[in-house]
Amino acid sequence: MAELTISGDTHPILKDDYASEWMGIEVLALDDGHATIRMPLRQEMLNGFGMAHGGMIFAFGDTAFALACNPVKPAPGEAGSITVASGVDINFIKPAFRGQILTAVANRRASTGRSGLYDIQIYAADPGTAQSPTTSTAAAPATTLPGGLPADVAPGELIAEFRGRSRTISKK
Repeated sequence: MAELTISGDTHPILKDDYASEWMGIEVLALDDGHATIRMPLRQEMLNGFGMAHGGMIFAFGDTAFALACNPVKPAPGEAGSITVASGVDINFIKPAFRGQILTAVANRRASTGRSGLYDIQIYAADPGTAQSPTTSTAAAPATTLPGGLPADVAPGELIAEFRGRSRTISKK
């Protein structure tokens, strides 16, 4: 699945995103206002209780948020700006454990002017139950089921809900 591994060719913001690279994030689907990503939960991502550290789940959701907020190919008028988080909330619903595959699905809910609102659902599945997409075109519009999941991805159980508020600002 090397063609799905994050790279600058998949989304420009991932070119120098060493945190997402370290986390092992794969991009499954990208579209305007939407992103679906996946990563395996490794031992060094666990807390002292043997479950996913909340910061890892938050960082994973934040990557999906950033991908959904920023276009893969900015329009000429957007080249001098980026969209960042102005605030977020996360609700942890269930724990996730070592070896599980996490999937995050980010969708834009509203956008006006320079502000936006995004919902990101984070799921955990045991290995073998989280399915790979059937196509290798990560930047193609995602075929989705109700709720924004790609039709060919079985994400597992919902473990967290992340809501992000975005703001478009000038690049520096």
